[in-house]
Amino acid sequence: MVECDACLGGFHLRCVRPPLRHQAARWKRIRRTAKEKLLSSDLWAARIESLRREPDGAFWAKVRWYTIPEETAAGRQPHNLRRELYRTNDIGDIEMETILRHCFVMSPKEFRDATNEGDDVFYCEYEYDVHWHNFKRLADIDDEPETKEDPSDEPYNADNDYVSDTDEDSEYDEEDEPATCCVARKNQSQGLAANSRTGRIYGLQKIGIRKIPEHVRCHQKTSLEKAKATLLLATLPKSLPCRDKEMEEISTFVKDAICNDQCLGRCLYIHGVPGTGKTMSVLAVMRRLRSEFDSGALRPYCFIEINGLKLASPENIYKVIYEQLSGHRVGWKKALHYLTEHFSDGIKIGKQANQPIVLLIDELDLLLTRNQSVLYNILDWPTKPNSNLVIIGIANTMDLPEKLFPRISSRMGIQRLCFGPYNYRQLQEIITSRLKGIDAFEDQAIEFASRKVAAMSGDARRALEICRRAAEFADYRVKQLQQVGHTPSPGGNGAVCMGDIEDAIQEVFQAPHIQVMKNCPKFGKIILAAMVHELYRSGLGEVLFDKLASTVFSWCHVNRELLPGYDTLLKICCKLGESKIVLCEEGTKHKLQKLQLNYPSDDVTFALKESPDLPWLSKYL
Repeated sequence: MVECDACLGGFHLRCVRPPLRHQAARWKRIRRTAKEKLLSSDLWAARIESLRREPDGAFWAKVRWYTIPEETAAGRQPHNLRRELYRTNDIGDIEMETILRHCFVMSPKEFRDATNEGDDVFYCEYEYDVHWHNFKRLADIDDEPETKEDPSDEPYNADNDYVSDTDEDSEYDEEDEPATCCVARKNQSQGLAANSRTGRIYGLQKIGIRKIPEHVRCHQKTSLEKAKATLLLATLPKSLPCRDKEMEEISTFVKDAICNDQCLGRCLYIHGVPGTGKTMSVLAVMRRLRSEFDSGALRPYCFIEINGLKLASPENIYKVIYEQLSGHRVGWKKALHYLTEHFSDGIKIGKQANQPIVLLIDELDLLLTRNQSVLYNILDWPTKPNSNLVIIGIANTMDLPEKLFPRISSRMGIQRLCFGPYNYRQLQEIITSRLKGIDAFEDQAIEFASRKVAAMSGDARRALEICRRAAEFADYRVKQLQQVGHTPSPGGNGAVCMGDIEDAIQEVFQAPHIQVMKNCPKFGKIILAAMVHELYRSGLGEVLFDKLASTVFSWCHVNRELLPGYDTLLKICCKLGESKIVLCEEGTKHKLQKLQLNYPSDDVTFALKESPDLPWLSKYL
């Protein structure tokens, strides 16, 4: 509308020169179409990657979003067409009820040849990276039919590159499924590739991937095969037993930190021996808090997870944190500068600038440097006003704060949470919860494996690995019997028994490197035990040869053993380095040379705890 220049009393179309009464009548009859709403950011387009059905009966779709040029960092350019869209790398989950109807998103060639597809037709030539704000031509990414297909490969069809997960007679009309998905619907009866159920995987169909035969898909897994799949360490359990108290403390800590109107910076240090569920407990709590946030019961927050083992150097943690917050990649010095401004000076970065940040640092002890500057900078940020930063540090060392400089340990605070090793009852409960509904193990077998691992280290990962290996032995035995023609009885050879557990324990704990440790000379065993003792006491991953030699001399003197010389110990360390039991630092530093174990300390404990020639060695392990 245009304000009336004559009377300045309102918006009078009849006062405009020339009068607009006819145009006004025509405007009243105009209705905005879905295409116009999409191009004005009132609706969104997406491509359906996969479908799933929730236990409550609701259907959800995993979609890849499209965006209009105005929503990119570069904005609309003169070369952009009116109906042009960009495909993004942003994946989201939506309910099927939110989808209005089907639309066509065509390639340049298809858009040029389009005739009567209707009004909901759009053009897409590039993919837009929402994190790095760059563009890539789809022809360079997707599998366009540029190369000739092998005519002998009959099951392959180039049109199936964009197969949709929807059925041909689906009752839903998708607003945001591209035209290529519509074409793939017509060819649904030709058979889908094996990877179409988990979303689009580039390149596999182009090399001739074939449909998995129906008799393979219909194969019913046996109880032993289900047990092997369930006991894999990579399998995420449905619940985490035996850690309810610790998870409740972590949840209370995070909620108290982020639910206040003004988020107060806090630090929580979690320690415990390996395999006690420290990281998994924290991640389970964060998933629970995420569901509370989705339901509206918790204020928005930003969660960043960092593993120290994945960092090339401790300083690279600045790059990872800044990349998670801003989406840009810079050097660690510049990232440190920006993060210091963000947490200390109030110059916020990223779209989630005002939200509390929960930073999880796994393997915190790997961030130690000579001057401990990395840990100081990270632990100093929560002490700043309005930093909105909550840090959760995880390490295997109990007394790590006491080994830090006083200025760092004071900033770490006094809030600690200890994860003790599992006892045999807890290990038995963990294994039983994984095997719930699967009758593949004898009760005595699970108890035997739990007691054996609890006596060694209490590592749940080692217990799961032993049970999984025992299930493989039992499965192999059953299949051998079936080939001969014998059918195992339900309570006999068809389940994992004590013998299978014993074989698995012997295989896990009788590896070649354990045999080398058992056959080491006397002083070699003392050196390995001293390394385990010093590494556990210091919390570091390496030990100086001078410190190691002092411990060996002290033990030999107390237990009335012959005192070796430096040259003897150095020669034995070189022998252990040649067999790759110990990693030795290069160079000729002699007393200042650094040594590191190449295998877990549990293996050293198992190999040397019952040494017949050194019975006193067990009290140090």
